Amino acid sequence: MAVVRERGVDVAYARVGEGPPLVLVHGAGLDGRMWEPQLEDLADEYTVAAWDEPGAGRSSGLPRGFTLEDFARCLAAVIGDLDLGPAHVAGLSWGGTVALELYRHRPDLVRSLILADTYAGWKGSLPPEEVAARVAGTRRMLAVPREEFDPTPPGLYAGDPPARFAGLLDAMARDVRPETIGAQLPLMAEADQTDLLPRIAVPALLIWGELDARSPVHSVARAFEAAIPDAELVVLPGVGHMSNLEAPVAFGRAVREFLERVRRT
Repeated sequence: MAVVRERGVDVAYARVGEGPPLVLVHGAGLDGRMWEPQLEDLADEYTVAAWDEPGAGRSSGLPRGFTLEDFARCLAAVIGDLDLGPAHVAGLSWGGTVALELYRHRPDLVRSLILADTYAGWKGSLPPEEVAARVAGTRRMLAVPREEFDPTPPGLYAGDPPARFAGLLDAMARDVRPETIGAQLPLMAEADQTDLLPRIAVPALLIWGELDARSPVHSVARAFEAAIPDAELVVLPGVGHMSNLEAPVAFGRAVREFLERVRRT
């Protein structure tokens, strides 16, 4: 693990491989370990970095008043610490929202965007009643005693969680900090990045699970595809919200083929 300090936070990230930089941004209630199959798969051609966002994994806690822009600035610090120039940046779910915010503030650091099962903020991608229901559900989750705390929201998978990653998922769940989710909740709920999507001027790959119940293809993914000028949508059949773990081979193939096209152009 490497560590870079930014915005009062020690931000840890794993780094493997050699080649152009590919930075992976995990979802809320998780950490960089969720990218384990991609770290193994893509390090033959790329320098792959998977951060633990501020308040998660081996990074230090969130300072009071931490904003979505602060998350983006910390991600920018990781890319700067790699010292390899602009990076391909991939984010899943909340990680995609952070990647978009990075592009808003530091487009010079982004060679391409890979957005998987994500949102332009909950406010920007979901109906108000759905946002209200998620906020209420998360608050109920945070109100239970610590020994009963389960950070896994409903609808993450098309079926059961993938058995091969059961130990990894349990380990990440045990390490989730409720205070981080509590601080992120209003940021997720209030973010609306729809103004940014038409201004994205780098190649963008959209990877979505066909059965994603949390960020549906028919509404969210299609809206991204229509709004981003140079966007390509790949829908993975039979897969839910955690597409990188439910279909790691297909996910990795889509990423590799996209990055090769970007390289050629």
